[in-house]
Amino acid sequence: MSSLEDYMLPCLNKKLFGFDCLGCGLQRSVLLIYQGDFVAAFYMYPAIYTLIPLFLLIILNLFLKVKKLNKIINLLAILSIAIIIISFTIKILK
Repeated sequence: MSSLEDYMLPCLNKKLFGFDCLGCGLQRSVLLIYQGDFVAAFYMYPAIYTLIPLFLLIILNLFLKVKKLNKIINLLAILSIAIIIISFTIKILK
């Protein structure tokens, strides 16, 4: 019996150059959320909890045009990018 991990895409950056990229851990984090392990998902990829609402609001914005929704999307995007860069920097410096 195969698991979902068997179907995950490999990180080409890690395979070619030997170090993680800014997105490393995202797929596993989504899988951990699916399995109900929310704390481990955060430790795997801290930006997961800003990216999920960001993508949901982007999809919602396709159907409902609300001005304030754009501001929230922009804020979540900036926050997500900041979290990704900070967590990547911490990971690299360890």
